[in-house]
Amino acid sequence: MSAIHAEGLRKSFGEKLVLDGIDLRIPEASVFALLGPNGAGKTTTVQILSTLIRADGGRAQVGGYDLTRQADDVRRSIGVTGQFAAVDGLLTAEENLLLMADLHHLPRHEGRRRAAELLDRFDLTAEAKKTAATFSGGMRRKLDLAMTLVGEPRIIFLDEPTTGLDPRSRRTLWQLIRGLVEDRGITILLTTQYLEEADQLADRIAVLNGGRLVAEGTAEELKRRIPGSHLRLRFADERQLDAAAAVFDVASRDPENLALHIPGDGTPATVRAVLDLLDAARVQAESLTVHTPDLDDVFLTLTETPRKSVAA
Repeated sequence: MSAIHAEGLRKSFGEKLVLDGIDLRIPEASVFALLGPNGAGKTTTVQILSTLIRADGGRAQVGGYDLTRQADDVRRSIGVTGQFAAVDGLLTAEENLLLMADLHHLPRHEGRRRAAELLDRFDLTAEAKKTAATFSGGMRRKLDLAMTLVGEPRIIFLDEPTTGLDPRSRRTLWQLIRGLVEDRGITILLTTQYLEEADQLADRIAVLNGGRLVAEGTAEELKRRIPGSHLRLRFADERQLDAAAAVFDVASRDPENLALHIPGDGTPATVRAVLDLLDAARVQAESLTVHTPDLDDVFLTLTETPRKSVAA
C-alpha cells in the first residue's frame, strides 16, 4: 500500500513556478529520498504534503487521508523534522520530550513512559537531565527526531536532517532512521543533498529538477541510466594487454597500469561475453572489476540544465 500518493502537485509563488505537476507513490515502511539542487522544490513538496502550505493544483493522500479534506487526520498521522533542530535549549532532553507529550495531549503517565522509551532508544538516557543547549549537533538532531516520535507518527518527513553533522553523527542518525523503518514500519520521506545519504538509506530515489521529477528508481536503477559503465581488465604484462586490445575494438588502453577499459553495463551476461572472447583468444586477465557511475554522476547528469522561473 502507498503511504503517500500524489498526482499533479503544482505550486507557484507569484510568477515563480516551484512545482510543475509532480507525481509520487511512496510505499509503506520504506525510505523514499527526494534529491535535487537548491531551488528544485524539495522543501516545498514536504511543506505541501505535511499540510504547512496548500498546493495550487493536483491532489494527494497521506496515510490514507485526503490532503485537503482530511488535513487534521493527516497531521495526526505524520511527524516533521526540519532542516534545523527544533529543540528548546533551555529545557532538558527529558523536558523537551515531555513538552511534546503535553502538546499531543497525552496522559502524564503515558508521556513519561514514551519519554523514557525514546531517551533509551536514542541513547540519551545519561543526558536526560542536561539542558539541550549543552548538546552537540548530533545529540540535538537525535533529540529532535525523538521529539517527532512522541506522537507515534506512521509517516515522517525528514527535510535535510543531517545538514551540518560530522560523518560519525551522520552515520549514527542513519542507523536510527533505518531502525524506525525496519523495527516499527514507519515510512520516511527524506530530502537531502548528501548523495551518499540517499544511497545508504533510500529504498527508492526521485530526482527533482526545476519543479519536475526527472527520474525515479532504486539507486542501482538510476546509476544504470547514466553512461560511463565499463569493465576494467588488468594484465600481467604488455604482451597480454596488446593481445586483449586486439580483441576489443572499442576498448581504451591504460598502458601505465597494464589495464584495458571496455564499455559495458556490468551485467553477468556482459561479463561472461567478455571472458568468453578472452578465452577464445587465449588471453589471461589478472583481474576484472566493474565500474559504474555513482549517484554524483546521476545527480550532475540529470540536473545539469536548470529550469527557469523556479524558486528556492
